[in-house]
Amino acid sequence: MNAVEWSLADEDATMALGRRLAQVVPDGLVAYLHGDLGAGKTTFARAFLRAMGVGERVKSPTYSLVEGYEIGDRRAFHLDLYRIADPGELEWLGLDSLAEPGAIVLVEWPERGAGALPPVDLELSFRHEGPGRAVRIEARSATGLRILQSLGA
Repeated sequence: MNAVEWSLADEDATMALGRRLAQVVPDGLVAYLHGDLGAGKTTFARAFLRAMGVGERVKSPTYSLVEGYEIGDRRAFHLDLYRIADPGELEWLGLDSLAEPGAIVLVEWPERGAGALPPVDLELSFRHEGPGRAVRIEARSATGLRILQSLGA
């Protein structure tokens, strides 16, 4: 199976999913985070990055567009492309580091950076569902498929 869906009753459930996913990530990962405003993308990303070992405050990259972190001997990047109108605007950000072997890359609003981002391993689509949220996780590469299998999906 290359996709799985989870109901997320509340913010704690969203953070628990971020921590769980961080436990099964291999050397590197590119994950695209889709969803409306308030659907849980940033909450998930913060929990995921903290569980990966980011010791500093995990800031929302809404205004900076990209935040970078050191996790041991590899790097992690959290991008929020909500304010990007054209993928060409990403050129000045120097995103070459996103393609580093072993890099962890989380991209909110990836459709706004189409063609300028590294190939995706997992796509997470968050949505409002009743009082909570739900997420569909789809594998888009062999790495993504291995991660889904590790999650027991």
